[in-house]
Amino acid sequence: MEIMGLSVVGMVVSTFAGMSLGALWYSPLLFGKQWMECIGKSPETLGKQTIPILGSIVANLATAVGLTIIFKLVGISGLASGITVGLALGVLIVFPALLSDNLFCGWGVRLLLIQSGYRLSSILLMSIILVYLG
Repeated sequence: MEIMGLSVVGMVVSTFAGMSLGALWYSPLLFGKQWMECIGKSPETLGKQTIPILGSIVANLATAVGLTIIFKLVGISGLASGITVGLALGVLIVFPALLSDNLFCGWGVRLLLIQSGYRLSSILLMSIILVYLG
């Protein structure tokens, strides 16, 4: 199924994959404890997560749509080129934006690495999915 030539299935699966990765990334299994320490929160003080989760769904969907459009415009069809474009976007666009925010806000290197690691991993995961479903 397509909308304006873009694979709805690819975008939905990529969005779900990005959210699933985020749930794992920020869980106690991976970086949840360290992330909460960096932001000065605990599970008890984190508060309701409904709005942040809804916002994350929208953000992941926007990322999936953006990647789908870029892949279509560039003509990505193979895994190597999909990973290359995903890496380029993550390292040359997303990371510098997070770095700038981090430097101005004084969040520290640890938070930068946790946040940017998730974003880069998410973009790579979505890129792989979109090569096959996009």
